[in-house]
Amino acid sequence: MAPQGTSAAPRVSANPAAPCVVGDVLRASARLAPSSAAILGEHATLSHAALDAEADRLAAVLAGAGFAPGSCIGAMLPNSLEYGLLFFAAARAGLVLANLPTRASGRELAEMAGLAGMRGLFVHRDLAPQVADARAAGAEFARVVEAGGPDTRDLAAAVSARAGSLPAVSPGDLLSINFTGGTTGRPKAVAVTHGARAASIAGAVALFGNAPGDACIVSTPMFHTVGLHVWFGAVVGAGACAVPLARWDAARFLDLVERHRAAAALLVPTQMLDILRAPQFLPRRMQTLRRMHHAGAPMHLALLEEFAEALPWIETIEHYGQSETGPIALRPSRFNRTRADSVGPAVPGVELRIVDQDGGARRAGEVGEVLVRGPNLLREYLGDDAATREAFRFGDGWLATGDVGFLAEDGFLTLVDRAKDMIVSGAENLYPVEVENALLRHPAVGECAVFGIPDERWGEVPIAHVVLREGMEASAQELIDFAEAGTARWKRPRVVEFVAALPRTPVGKVQKNLLREPYWKGRARRI
Repeated sequence: MAPQGTSAAPRVSANPAAPCVVGDVLRASARLAPSSAAILGEHATLSHAALDAEADRLAAVLAGAGFAPGSCIGAMLPNSLEYGLLFFAAARAGLVLANLPTRASGRELAEMAGLAGMRGLFVHRDLAPQVADARAAGAEFARVVEAGGPDTRDLAAAVSARAGSLPAVSPGDLLSINFTGGTTGRPKAVAVTHGARAASIAGAVALFGNAPGDACIVSTPMFHTVGLHVWFGAVVGAGACAVPLARWDAARFLDLVERHRAAAALLVPTQMLDILRAPQFLPRRMQTLRRMHHAGAPMHLALLEEFAEALPWIETIEHYGQSETGPIALRPSRFNRTRADSVGPAVPGVELRIVDQDGGARRAGEVGEVLVRGPNLLREYLGDDAATREAFRFGDGWLATGDVGFLAEDGFLTLVDRAKDMIVSGAENLYPVEVENALLRHPAVGECAVFGIPDERWGEVPIAHVVLREGMEASAQELIDFAEAGTARWKRPRVVEFVAALPRTPVGKVQKNLLREPYWKGRARRI
């Protein structure tokens, strides 16, 4: 039966062994591996026992500074020991941590601060000018604490307040806010509870294979769900050691892997491409890596094959998830060849369903919108009841992801594309990822993005923006013909534009809305 009703309440996990609140994750790792390193900082390394104690100390100081349980503080920090400490301390103080992109403009920061009702802000000192711009744009912060230098690495001392009492924290209490959708208009504040993220972290600890003594590189931004909740939380929860990379740099990543004999990392596909193209890349420099998780954007098969050929001993593990959900599905490396088109089955505790636009159930193999249900879902889009209702419009706790795909008989999920990225050409649905995969098999193509542009006859036709590999050449017609040979003729790009780079979000997703805009400008309809 198709999902019915109007209830939007996500279901809560009944697993009594899983941590119920995020502070319990660190408490458990401090018992599991008290003397093992938990996180490396620029000026210090904290063991799990020390991180546990420091989180309690900072939490008490936050409480004593007048931040009441349920109030919101912001983190505008690069990946760092300070960010990890603040994450657990805010959780134990019962505060809601708003995770802010480090590249946010003053206007964007002011908008996000107002949306979240932010009372305090922890900011890296290099980002202070953006805070000043935010204040000029109307943002009001009761307290701003700078971090990032040798004199401010002790966050408790930087807050400078007497210790207060820690509150009781419940699974239904809000834990954090992440912002999504800001590139297309007003940002949406994804508000998640302790119970949702504790369930996600517990599941990730069980699935990811990290263990005490493993060094794990944290290179995706911690202001994003995949960097903070999915990866950093799971690394610490397993008793392993998080090695933060403050800003993405492939050469720096290789240095950290080599220096710390890293066992695992989670990257977005563009970062994996950067590593393979880096002048400093030598396979032997990554000889200690056993697992490479990838998430945050679609993994093109051509890149996965190139990575596997260069580094055959590394397991590459596909993740599928969203800011609103945390992990949804995972494809272990043993299926990379036999099920390369799939993102794998749902992670334990998560249900999947495919529906048509009216909520009618689709059968195995039939394409439709992906719905997800489980203990890991957001509670709401803060301050946006209409968006929350739209996300849960199918009722009974099912969240509409906005992704298009199908389920196989054995439960493996294959994503076809984002619903909003689908091109409707002559009443036929065309999914850009098909064309992108075809183009990426051409030896001269380094990266590409396919999207729809207006056409008087067909409504929309595909265009490709292509970044050529350094030192290689190809003509537009050559690539059009190559794509046609790898797909159906009607799916070929009608136009190929060569560009120096593709615009991306901080987590590596191509901003196709920016690519589309010049072609659709001045048109009332965008389909």
